[in-house]
Amino acid sequence: MTDSNSHRIGKCRCGRVQFEVNSEPLMTTACHCTGCQRMTASAFSLSALHPSNGFKVTLGEAVIGGLHGATRHYFCAHCMSWLFTRPEGMDGFINVRVTMMDDVQSFSPFIETYTDEKLSWATTPAVHSFRKFPSPEDFPALLSEFSEAK
Repeated sequence: MTDSNSHRIGKCRCGRVQFEVNSEPLMTTACHCTGCQRMTASAFSLSALHPSNGFKVTLGEAVIGGLHGATRHYFCAHCMSWLFTRPEGMDGFINVRVTMMDDVQSFSPFIETYTDEKLSWATTPAVHSFRKFPSPEDFPALLSEFSEAK
């Protein structure tokens, strides 16, 4: 846990699943892939990457939905809100859907991914755009730049 400014609360649409995040985001993203478009019924999904140890579900239980592979997408079983994702190969991290946070206005995407699948009219204020995901070699510089920009 970090200072009290990094404590944030989030919940699903019906409120049956609630969570808290006790860390500053490492990076914020907008994903334009068709999978995210379908799971959000929108043009893209918005996420904030956090260390896993700074996140916990405080009420209810999230269930796996979306794809059921190595990347796990978690939802409220009642209202089916997409809450967070545990990305494949990134065991120490969690992607929280920022639209589930109580203070959603404070989040803006720093990077956008899967721009090769984006809807032609969809735009974001992201600083960096990637046709798919950034390469693993790009992450240290992106994380550093995001941290300095906050």
